[in-house]
Amino acid sequence: MSHSLPSRRRFLALAAGAPAAAALLSACGATTGPVNQPGGSVPDRYAGRTRTVLWSTFADVPGRALQDLADTFNRQQRDIYVDVQFQGTYDECAQKAVVGLLAGQAPDLCVLSDVKWYRFYFGDALEPWDEYIDPGELRATYNARLLGEGRVRGRHWWLPLARSTPLFYYNRTLFKKAGVPDRAPETWEEMYGWAKEITRLRTQGKRVAMEAYQKIDGDWQFQCTAWQWGGAYSHGLDVTIDHDATVAAGEWQRKLVHKDRIAYMSTDPAGDMGNQLIATLITSTGGLRKISEMAKAGGWELGTGFLPRHKEFGVTTGGGGLGMFKRVPKERKQAAAEFVRFLARPENAAQWTVQTGYLPVVPAATKSPALAGLLKKDPNFSTAVRQLPHTRKGDQVRMMVPNANVQIYTGLQKIWTGNTPARQAFSEVATRLRKGVDRHRQSIEEHL
Repeated sequence: MSHSLPSRRRFLALAAGAPAAAALLSACGATTGPVNQPGGSVPDRYAGRTRTVLWSTFADVPGRALQDLADTFNRQQRDIYVDVQFQGTYDECAQKAVVGLLAGQAPDLCVLSDVKWYRFYFGDALEPWDEYIDPGELRATYNARLLGEGRVRGRHWWLPLARSTPLFYYNRTLFKKAGVPDRAPETWEEMYGWAKEITRLRTQGKRVAMEAYQKIDGDWQFQCTAWQWGGAYSHGLDVTIDHDATVAAGEWQRKLVHKDRIAYMSTDPAGDMGNQLIATLITSTGGLRKISEMAKAGGWELGTGFLPRHKEFGVTTGGGGLGMFKRVPKERKQAAAEFVRFLARPENAAQWTVQTGYLPVVPAATKSPALAGLLKKDPNFSTAVRQLPHTRKGDQVRMMVPNANVQIYTGLQKIWTGNTPARQAFSEVATRLRKGVDRHRQSIEEHL
């Protein structure tokens, strides 16, 4: 297959974020030859150092936390300058990385989501970390479960950084006002029983809703619901989103939105939680610090717990990790690896968790005074740590088939906003997913 650069028309389509961008790598592989760095420069006070460019997907609280760590690294040694460049969401960053690789320009480190990193791995675009950090060091440093999610064929392609699980967040103040137990519900039926009292409350002149669903990327949270109902998006590469159990999970949420009118879809559920428009929310561990700050500013008390169960308990992992592209010159890879080692020092991994709420991906970080003190003082920060052993990796089709996550959350949007029956919505999604599996099965199976 040709490794020439794309035509101008195709390049512009990729730059616009067309879904084909993610598929291109898995279909054609990466182009050849070394890549240049993205634009930028080393500040005068750090002149003479090797510049390392990190493309980040973190804004707000985690964005500041990552920049703080980069600033500390830049001050503490004299050989490397880390330049953190924000690139938008996980999807936007991955699309820009595809375009950059095709154009011969790419960062030395790139934050890739649990879904997106596979696209680059299948396209032979990633460099295994084992060539720059001894595998024994990696195993001794990182949480084994999280490290293993980036290991394929005995090598590590994606290292943990901003890893998370969905958490059950609830407004303890509203729960007390409603007279329901001050804890996370054990089951969805129990939560439903409490909802009648909770939704009688009003805030800012509006009735409090039970929960809100994430418009973009809500497929991550719903995957847990599907598991709790005994369903799944897929078994291996066999699509099962249109099977009875997952359909029943979709119908449960359709009922809450359109019949009971105690839930809704939102572009910013965390913001709605902060404004006390909803009493509960299932969202990333990585939102903990921000939601905690909103609770404090709003004068209410936050609680967290494990996700409720239904037929069974189900919770997945997610979030972002670090990838390094094969075509980056060796000197820049070596410099990037030094910064990764710095991030994985227990005190630095602890600082990251304290400032953001993301999981401590380095177990030794929990013994750091800052994090150990926080876990003891605020039980909300220990919930994800306690829930982690009960997690499982996401369903293969969502993780590995290009654009599958978008197809799934688009189907969910139809249920939440259009009152589309779940069977109809998921049948349409399943048809598209099966076509995607047919298109990419050979590439996926060759690399696993």
